[in-house]
Amino acid sequence: MTASAFDIAILGAGPVGRVLALMLARVAPDPSRIALLAGSVPAAPAATIPATIAATIPAADPRVLAMNHGSRVLLESLLAWPDRSADIRNIHVSQRGRLGRTVIQNTDFNVPQLGSVVAYAGLHAKLDERVAACGVTVLSGPAAKVERQDADGVRIVQGDNTLLCQVAVQSDGAGATDLRRDYGQHAVLTTAHATLPRRGWAWERFTAEGPLALLPHPQTPDAYSVVWCSAPERANELAAMDNAAFSVALTQAFGDRLGRLSSQSPRHVFPLALAARRAQVQGRVVAIGNAAQTLHPVAGQGLNLGLRDAARLAQTLAGWLAQPASSPSSRLAEFAQARHVDRFITAGLTDLMPRVFATGLAPVEHACGLALLGMDLASPLRAPLAQHLLQGFRA
Repeated sequence: MTASAFDIAILGAGPVGRVLALMLARVAPDPSRIALLAGSVPAAPAATIPATIAATIPAADPRVLAMNHGSRVLLESLLAWPDRSADIRNIHVSQRGRLGRTVIQNTDFNVPQLGSVVAYAGLHAKLDERVAACGVTVLSGPAAKVERQDADGVRIVQGDNTLLCQVAVQSDGAGATDLRRDYGQHAVLTTAHATLPRRGWAWERFTAEGPLALLPHPQTPDAYSVVWCSAPERANELAAMDNAAFSVALTQAFGDRLGRLSSQSPRHVFPLALAARRAQVQGRVVAIGNAAQTLHPVAGQGLNLGLRDAARLAQTLAGWLAQPASSPSSRLAEFAQARHVDRFITAGLTDLMPRVFATGLAPVEHACGLALLGMDLASPLRAPLAQHLLQGFRA
């Protein structure tokens, strides 16, 4: 068994882990003392990604990702923005069969776009390219795990290799089990084409079954990435339909704002649950991204929250990297404190929205409609939600 010593080891080489590696490489006196354990854990928890997708190699992964404005600025600063993306300049939020809707626009904040949609494969390829050139040590192998930690550091085992580091960062994979809520919903993922596409628009439609989101697709101007949440039985029924029947059902659920919707693409179904750690820091081990929290896909906040985790951790550890023999405890405590409010607000928002809009109680749903209408008529009312969708809460 061999042993290697590093200042920081990052367990998980998904987007959040790679972004953290890139940011740390910029401030570390010796980037090679940052270890990125590629392939050590799945890119996302098995509970939230269907096996048919999780098993694919990144280049063939069909998922798309909604990146808010703050995440795009971060990735561009790292020269890691994918070559192809679809801008979101307007977000339309409504509920089916009830009064009220609101529209959030990029002009509200004087920014080029509220966010963008990118292909997972494209983002992974760009991050892989940048990581290869940044000088960090990339270690591929079987699943890595934290074996133990003490006042002197953390011991990590990856196959036959042992790593000793001062700080270990778990950035991907399951592990957030302190708080958990099963939403009793599954999400259907697919792609649909519209006869009347509206470039730059994203749609969040709350139905009695659950949220239905249509995001502009980065590959085709008239295509939309569909995330349709419903009861498990209904989701399986939708997945089993032929293309014609599914297209009719999708158009009926969404409405006619985009004309007729037609889907010829494969459909994937996965269960929805909230899973979160109460504490992101335990001794010298830090959890960020999916290792710290997985969220309901409403509003597309999961990856954006994880990237804010990575950015803040890199910022907090920058000064410590100049003297890695010193204790990182105070820096890690500072990080945990700084991330508390953003995690609380984002998890609360994505937990509340799908539940409150799907109560089936007319008074509650009418109240939600009035709230949407009020936000649409008065910009100060929609500003907090819009600001959070734009870049999250940044301490």
